[in-house]
Amino acid sequence: MEPALFAWGANSYGQLGLGHKEDVMVPQSLKDVSCKCQDVKSITGGGGHSAVITGAGELFVCGHNKDGQLGLNHTEDVLHFTLCAALSGFCVKQVACGWDFTIILVGSGLVLSCGSNSFGQLGVPQISSPCLIPQKIESLKEKVVDVAAGLRHALAATESGLVFQWGTGMASWAKRANQGKTLPLFLTAKEPCEVTGLEDVKVKRVAASSYHSVSLTENGRVFTWGRADYGQLGRRAVVPDGQEECIASEHLELCNIPISVPCLNGASQIACGSEHNLAVVAHSLSRVELLCTVIMFPARHYTTSTGIILLRQEPYKRWVAGASLGDGMNMGCVVMAQKQMFVSRSQSKLLVMQNSS
Repeated sequence: MEPALFAWGANSYGQLGLGHKEDVMVPQSLKDVSCKCQDVKSITGGGGHSAVITGAGELFVCGHNKDGQLGLNHTEDVLHFTLCAALSGFCVKQVACGWDFTIILVGSGLVLSCGSNSFGQLGVPQISSPCLIPQKIESLKEKVVDVAAGLRHALAATESGLVFQWGTGMASWAKRANQGKTLPLFLTAKEPCEVTGLEDVKVKRVAASSYHSVSLTENGRVFTWGRADYGQLGRRAVVPDGQEECIASEHLELCNIPISVPCLNGASQIACGSEHNLAVVAHSLSRVELLCTVIMFPARHYTTSTGIILLRQEPYKRWVAGASLGDGMNMGCVVMAQKQMFVSRSQSKLLVMQNSS
């Protein structure tokens, strides 16, 4: 069985990789995609650009490129998936696409970035103009194991379990909510700054949204921080008298540091939308079932005897196992035969599906 790459949705910048800029209502196969479809390892969508990592560790990109977020050394939009030649010599392990920038993790644990740096989201403060070629984030000295990109900020988790954040995208809201008070340094940093409040835990995964962040520790604890006006932090504020109440504006400063969400202890996966989150917790299958509502096409779900949620999508008649959200801006994901699909906020969608036998 040979996997095929599909794309559909908004296509104003050619982010579907189909060779044109017309929106696509029904999933279309990228038969002529320049990277070998059978070798696709993962796919990711950003604000208006898309990225594919192959099994050989190569990065192919397409779509919006006004700020050089594709890393191709120019600012023209790209209509077909194109190899990022600047990364030759690197084995790309993970890519996180923000609104107008890209964070790239390579096998050695180095992190590179390209695109807009208007908010310091590249983690390379000496770059004032858009970065057209991926640059190493030199200040990340330790080996990185996971990265995430939000609207205008980014995160990295290191091998020792530390979390670093950079980009001032969360700072403007935090300043309004905490007038006259000093913000944690990591909220205003334009280069990687250790996130305080996580010193006693070892983080293995990070996720970023428009204005909040989430981390997952090696023992399954979930920590959240940032904007909380939609309840996206999953916790309540504690007022001075010790009573618990819903987060009010006068207590928003409590959201600036990571605090655990006890009801999610035992989590194995985390994901952020723009203003919401999802987590998979071993003792609660209902949290997995919730993921089914995120899929942006008609589907029915089934529970197998092994406890796996299966989605059967019409009209393709193919089984899909598992689902989760991606990092950043309302991105959704379906997993099939270990292949991933991410959906961007602009409603563009990519999907790798295993052909039926």
